[in-house]
Amino acid sequence: MATEAKRAKVEEDSEPSPLQNFLQWCNQVGLTLSSKVYVCKGGTVAEYGMLAKDNIEEGEVLFIIPRSALLHQGTTKVSALLDKEKSSLESSSGWVPLLLALLYEYTSSQSHWKPYLSLWTDFKTLDHPMFWSEPEERDRLLRGTGIPGAVDTDLANIHKEYTDVVLPFITRHPDLWNKDTHTLELYTKLVAFVMAYSFQEPQEEDEDDDEDEDEEQEEKPSNRPMMVPMADMLNHVSSHNANLEFTPDSLKMVCVRPICKGEEVFNTYGQMANWQLLHMYGFTEPHPSNSNDTADIPINNLHKAAAQGIQSDVDQQLLDEKWEVLCQMTQGAFVFDKSGCLTYTELHTFLKVLSMSKEEFSEFKENEGWEEDDDDDEVIALAFSNEGLPGLKASSKRLIHEAARHTLGSYRDGEEHEVGVDSERMLMEDKAALAKLSRRQQNALQVRYGQKNILLKLMALTMS
Repeated sequence: MATEAKRAKVEEDSEPSPLQNFLQWCNQVGLTLSSKVYVCKGGTVAEYGMLAKDNIEEGEVLFIIPRSALLHQGTTKVSALLDKEKSSLESSSGWVPLLLALLYEYTSSQSHWKPYLSLWTDFKTLDHPMFWSEPEERDRLLRGTGIPGAVDTDLANIHKEYTDVVLPFITRHPDLWNKDTHTLELYTKLVAFVMAYSFQEPQEEDEDDDEDEDEEQEEKPSNRPMMVPMADMLNHVSSHNANLEFTPDSLKMVCVRPICKGEEVFNTYGQMANWQLLHMYGFTEPHPSNSNDTADIPINNLHKAAAQGIQSDVDQQLLDEKWEVLCQMTQGAFVFDKSGCLTYTELHTFLKVLSMSKEEFSEFKENEGWEEDDDDDEVIALAFSNEGLPGLKASSKRLIHEAARHTLGSYRDGEEHEVGVDSERMLMEDKAALAKLSRRQQNALQVRYGQKNILLKLMALTMS
């Protein structure tokens, strides 16, 4: 039976003033908080968090947020202007209207959202790799993880979006925005804020909708990112004990498994590997607790594996032709988790084409692929699971093994020395030495070590 929600109450202790102001604001906007939980700063895995004051049963409602308390472009004071000029605010991210709303509300002393936004006085708690020094920290600590490339793309897109869309808009409206206040630096911090704290309402697909109706659906406010006060105070773990539910009138945080008195209440941000958590949220889960951890093998490393041992120009030309066709199918990477390959369909296709003779490949090209692939999806999935990988034919295992080896070799320090997994294991087990590392060093270590362990296991399973 769900606990009756009561108005959020400021705990009578020495909590910082911003938190007190926020909880008072929650009362004013009708946000209700269960008497069994409280928000605090300290005693949680991050700066803010929620703890249980009493045992909580599965199904109990921890808090309820009215939709009027959500911050997005439809609830900001400048919503009418943003809606009027929405055609000029289109971008690849789709975040510009929300970010403009945040630029305005965050710097307005009269903002309705000030008690909420004041929880982040300067965004220094946001420790996304985009704020790490480069190359001293980002490239050296995260080399091989895939994060530096993702950050480079983020920063380039942020700069382009601000220069091409945001700056012209705020220049046209100097009564509401100021280019000297609403700078690229602040915009970048707010992008990280949205990455780390925003929510997007899940959409139910309606197969009967036609294309016009689908386009209209994309414009619905519920499809936009939004800031959700109180819900964003909860930290994430893969084995979470609470989940956010959406209703027409409100959002509810519901307990999904029993929580004992004194335990932290954890939400989930989705099935996130440690590299994704660090890239998007600025933190990691300690190894090996993240059940969703993954490691990517770039397709170029499979190409390196396939090129090993080629001695004739004819064979090299055939490989080049195959690779040109394969790269039209995907430009990404093969993703492995603790149980096997998640992108098994793509990997199966690559291995199948790479194993073709010249005649088979010519027929493949003439047919523009397989006319009808009789390979069963469940069979392929099992074949590329940890249970099935040892049973693959020797040529496929060799390619996967060598691609994993090349990937493992990409984790190098600033002096181009490979960082051994054994030394990192010793460091992970030495609590005193681990504590001496900076927060960034610890997070980078968690990402590298988790990925390396997945790759080492993959190499062991594909050893011929």
